[in-house]
Amino acid sequence: MKDLFPRETRTAPAKGVLYLQFRINQQRFALDVREVLEVLPRRPLKPIAQAPAWVAGVLAHRGVLVPVIDVSALSFGAPAPARSSTRLVLVNYQGDPLQPGQQLGLILEQATDTLRCQPDEFQPYHLDNGQAPYLGPVRQDERGLLQRICVNDLLPDAVRQLLYPSQNGQVPI
Repeated sequence: MKDLFPRETRTAPAKGVLYLQFRINQQRFALDVREVLEVLPRRPLKPIAQAPAWVAGVLAHRGVLVPVIDVSALSFGAPAPARSSTRLVLVNYQGDPLQPGQQLGLILEQATDTLRCQPDEFQPYHLDNGQAPYLGPVRQDERGLLQRICVNDLLPDAVRQLLYPSQNGQVPI
């Protein structure tokens, strides 16, 4: 697939950083495209037994098994609607800084727009998100609030160990 975010457009310090925008229940969120590996249409997934409901399954992609989570279901308990604008976004996930990064798939609703801005335009909003550490700082603009998602904070330890068992000396899924 063609790279939607060519390397030269991912980082332009003077112009800001490029973010992929998406929605959850009409709320706006953003991912730093430097974490994005590929944007795909939704694909069939193999479910993972005994996983939390927001773990959508496993995708076989280019010879690699990639665990996929539904960010809408993770955040608000309802899966992302099956729309043409709902995408499967592959990101570089590094939940354990002592381990190499792995691919993680994210089902994102209305993942069709981008925004370029300075990272410091996102400001802490001083709420305790202990149950959702992936919810990062927010940016306000004429369309309301835009919240950044921190990819490396998406998975609690127990789920990370389920989805990436090779990090525990086991065979991958």
